[in-house]
Amino acid sequence: MKKIIVTVMGLIAACVPVTSWAQCQSVRFAQVSWTDVQATTAVASELLRRLGYDVEVKEMSVPEVYSSLAASEVDAFLGNWMPSMQSVVAPYKDSGAVEVLAENLQGAKYTLAVPDYVYNAGVRHFEDLARFKERFDGRIYGLEKGNDGNGLLFSMIEANEFGMAGFDVMELPERLMLRQVERHVRDQQWIAFLAWAPHPMNNQFDLHYLAGGDAYFGPDYGGATVYTNVRRGFTEQCPNAAKLLSNLQFDVRMEGQMMDMILNEFVPADRAVRAWMHANPQVVSTWLDGVTSQQGESVDAAQLAKAMKLTFGS
Repeated sequence: MKKIIVTVMGLIAACVPVTSWAQCQSVRFAQVSWTDVQATTAVASELLRRLGYDVEVKEMSVPEVYSSLAASEVDAFLGNWMPSMQSVVAPYKDSGAVEVLAENLQGAKYTLAVPDYVYNAGVRHFEDLARFKERFDGRIYGLEKGNDGNGLLFSMIEANEFGMAGFDVMELPERLMLRQVERHVRDQQWIAFLAWAPHPMNNQFDLHYLAGGDAYFGPDYGGATVYTNVRRGFTEQCPNAAKLLSNLQFDVRMEGQMMDMILNEFVPADRAVRAWMHANPQVVSTWLDGVTSQQGESVDAAQLAKAMKLTFGS
């Protein structure tokens, strides 16, 4: 193992000093238990470790993410889904405690969905939910406590938007929520749930996103953009790490491939992203453009991507 580590680090370094030597040595990530954020955070973590940084990943709820960024207890978060997180993020952005570093994903979606047999029975719009409240047992399946999507559902229910007063939001971690979807689909029972893309659920289930939630989840059936957020001062204190994070741009297809390995092949996130980067060195090169090692040495991106396979089994 020591030989492997030495070899990998040797591939990174070409001993070309730059002026950013005196910079931070560690990066602390906040992570929510969504598979897409686990995948993108694993990409960032893996690359930073190979560049010589110490990396820590802390899992927490969305509200905890932003309070921790504001308190400088973590440095970065790659899962700012907009517009659904607008009300959560706005106070921290407005105060300057949290900064938007870069957009990392376009073409995402996040809103309510139903299985095809429910859609074909007439549930195609948010306003259709109330008409079939008994068929849904008065329940809508959301995500973990503190999730921004849950918050939007609670707001709708409280305001009786679409006649939704009286519905209960079932707050469950992603994996447990998806098990409920799987069980309901298997038994052809009715279920409405928060769904998003990229995610393998879009291939696993024949689902349909509901129309009408534009004022809450955004237009185009919850069309979303995902941003990378950092704490105040991070870019100035960690310019090289910030450059890498600003370079990290993903697409729906690549995230879907990583997530499929994690969810359906049961590959740990760090191993899944190493395998993906090993197979896609050209993308790794774009991510590392203008980036050095933590010690200020130049990086051979192609060799680094190739070296990913050396530790795939570790």
